[in-house]
Amino acid sequence: MHDTILVTGGAGYIGAHMVKALRQAGFRPVVLDDLSSGHRGAVRGEELHVGDVGDAAFVDRVLAEVQPAAVMHFAGFIQVGESVLDPGKYFRNNVTATQVLLDAMRAHGIRRFIFSSTAAIFGEPQYVPIDEAHPKAPINPYGRSKWFVEQMLEDYDHAHGLKSVCLRYFNAAGADPDNEIGERHEPETHLVPLILQVASGRRGQIGVYGDDYPTPDGTCVRDYVHVADLCEAHLLALRQLLEGSGSARYNLGNGNGFSVREVLDTARRITGHPIPATILPRRAGDPPSLVADSRAARAALGWTPRYPSLDTIVAHAWACEQRIAAERG
Repeated sequence: MHDTILVTGGAGYIGAHMVKALRQAGFRPVVLDDLSSGHRGAVRGEELHVGDVGDAAFVDRVLAEVQPAAVMHFAGFIQVGESVLDPGKYFRNNVTATQVLLDAMRAHGIRRFIFSSTAAIFGEPQYVPIDEAHPKAPINPYGRSKWFVEQMLEDYDHAHGLKSVCLRYFNAAGADPDNEIGERHEPETHLVPLILQVASGRRGQIGVYGDDYPTPDGTCVRDYVHVADLCEAHLLALRQLLEGSGSARYNLGNGNGFSVREVLDTARRITGHPIPATILPRRAGDPPSLVADSRAARAALGWTPRYPSLDTIVAHAWACEQRIAAERG
């Protein structure tokens, strides 16, 4: 079927939002997920194949049955700290398993692939905002695993004609504006949901890693992009691939940096909760500022974020957190 799209990691945070966006855009999304970090409840009526994307026989069976027009690959481990402690886990899952998927796609004649990449491929920024030409020098196994896949995709294009779009996220945040799905990592490592868990009473306080950075208020500055806007960029990239465009690489962000203190202040205002915070020592490898230059994506894809405001991002995430907290009692 021409409109079937296989979404690996489709029960996870960004993947589940992508599945909803595909469905609303008239595609037929099919989910492949091992549910190691995703949630069965996030797959809302779609066909779900539970298994490991690194299992060649399983992936072969799924592709033979589903026959997708393209594959969107979100199945990957994402914790930077864990990748430093257990690099093998990250190379097995993020690199080797991706190669298994690509080889299965080749065997079935599927030649369109969208890859969930990361700003971590750039390492310590040499300049900000960061454009696509910025040197790639990842400083942890997580970033290296994603950069390796990007290079592998380039080689698969040259050798086999497999066309790919790699989308490098800066800080994905927010939740479904309809509050049907949201962010539920276990353990949670992202700043916005961690702050909101304090407001909902699920966490006692938030730690701020360093307040002596060379930034306007001393705390780290990051580029938060709404998950629904990320999905819109994927949808635009998918349509171009299906229309026959070539491989491409884009950075995705708001182009606006918000400091940890600004996120805290916004969350306090929106939730009405004081959200106590403790200043902790800096974390190794945390650059002062990471902000995307997304002009290439805007120009080539016609992408314009619909939810660029930090208030909106936090408000949507807060609605999700209140729902999760209520469900857990």
